[in-house]
Amino acid sequence: MKKSVIILLHAGYWIMYTLLISSLLVALAANSKNDPAIILRQTFSKPPVPIVFYLPGILGFYSFYTYLFQRWLTRQQLGGFFAAALVTVMLCGLVPILVLVIPGVQWQVTQQWKAFLSLWVFLTILATIHGVIGLVMRGFITWYQEIKLKEDLKKKNLETELALLKSKLNPHFLFNTINNIDILIETDAGRASLYLNKLSDILRFMLYETKSEEIPLQRELEYISKYLDLQKIRSANPDYIRYTVEGDPGSQLISPMLLISYIENAFKHAEPFKSGNAIIIKVNIQPGQLYFYCENKYRKNSSGQKDHSGLGHELLRKRMDLLYPGRYRLDITDKDETYIVELRIDNDEH
Repeated sequence: MKKSVIILLHAGYWIMYTLLISSLLVALAANSKNDPAIILRQTFSKPPVPIVFYLPGILGFYSFYTYLFQRWLTRQQLGGFFAAALVTVMLCGLVPILVLVIPGVQWQVTQQWKAFLSLWVFLTILATIHGVIGLVMRGFITWYQEIKLKEDLKKKNLETELALLKSKLNPHFLFNTINNIDILIETDAGRASLYLNKLSDILRFMLYETKSEEIPLQRELEYISKYLDLQKIRSANPDYIRYTVEGDPGSQLISPMLLISYIENAFKHAEPFKSGNAIIIKVNIQPGQLYFYCENKYRKNSSGQKDHSGLGHELLRKRMDLLYPGRYRLDITDKDETYIVELRIDNDEH
């Protein structure tokens, strides 16, 4: 949804709220002997009306709209949301009272506790009503944006599938791997057979297991390990690739081929195979959380540097937005001829 439309929704809401308050004040003033229009104008010029009717509403509305929705509801943490919501509306009801009793403001709140508590309850209820409306509005905007995102992804579906297919079945990778295995057949038939089985497993994985929306994280890591083993055949330097996995995958699931896109790009743009520590890959697994780190050194004068991201940041981020909305963080750094990808996923355990 465009920002201009969102701004109009907010402006429309507060205009309607102002009209509602004005109607109530006019109805009250109608019983007075004075002109209701004059009373309305005088009333709105006094500090308590804007403070009492608008301050708790604005605080409640935007607290729910921004922080509470993003921090709790997107992560489906209902218990934390209700606790935070209760504290928030109570504070939103208390702030206007504190503003009213600031020295220098003529409109003081009475010192009687019953009156104080009654006002606090009223303002808290007012903040709650606005907060719920803000929550509904944010939910509607998020729902609409997700539909729009899915529509955009469908339009680019063919482009994405072709790019993924090219990434999965890189002809240069297959050609070089088969060539290297062919050479090994003459020198070390047992090792050649081992690598041939790894290549077969990779092809089987790409053709069949990637059709599922999610696969066990363990299977994804096995695929990455076999892919790296085949890449190592091309280098006589044992330190060319550093790959470490910490933690137990357990029953965690992951979208297939999610990490390999960054790894393939690392090999595509990394320094020649004679370099040491040219590619560093780390995977750290915690209960319900996955951390992925991929670093590769490159030379600025190497070809293809303009498209280091492979599928492109936009498509990869949109894929992450669709698969893990509000549950991931992707940081990409390109500095001093070193390209670093860091991906953190709050991955629900099953």
